[in-house]
Amino acid sequence: MRAMQEQTGTPLTADPIGHAQRLVEITRFWCLALGVVVIDQVSKWVALRELTPGVEHPLIGDLLSFRLTRNSGAAFSAFDGMTYVVTALAVVIVLGIVHRIHTKPVTRWLAVVLGFIVGGALGNLIDRFVREPGIGRGHVIDFIDYGGLFVGNVADIAIVLAAIAYVVHSFVRPGTPGSVADVADRDAPGLRDTTGASDADGASRHEGQGRA
Repeated sequence: MRAMQEQTGTPLTADPIGHAQRLVEITRFWCLALGVVVIDQVSKWVALRELTPGVEHPLIGDLLSFRLTRNSGAAFSAFDGMTYVVTALAVVIVLGIVHRIHTKPVTRWLAVVLGFIVGGALGNLIDRFVREPGIGRGHVIDFIDYGGLFVGNVADIAIVLAAIAYVVHSFVRPGTPGSVADVADRDAPGLRDTTGASDADGASRHEGQGRA
């Protein structure tokens, strides 16, 4: 079997994680993404039903409150007035992540992080396509006021937390693709091989001199 694989050029391990594990992570990804979408849309429905636009309902003094607004921009009311651009960018990001999940193996943590990002993006994209003033330019429902600095929703929280988790994990956990630790791990074997070769050459020369 090994000889046949070597002759045909077929790798002995085509998928390191394994087909079954890939299915598990894909399922995990979609469960988290859809869970975020459901929670986000339900919370927006409750906000529209219970809150009056512009009226503030304090939760933690002046730090956190409920205040219903409609956002034409991106997360936390950024890029206000660029609805079409924000919508197109969100669609591209979602499609790119979904393609990545279904074509390449991913670790558990990456499936979780990407699930939260896609769930948050889809939650806001639903607003873009079904709410006024029209398809592709609908205003996102925001209702969580952070001390008057910006107003967001559950989808925004999911996206931001996932992004923070990805950055932190990339720096503190070895083996993360593209992370600082991963780059160091890839460079280390070469350094170790060079050092080992130098030590071996030095030992050989020392042994030769001793015999002479």
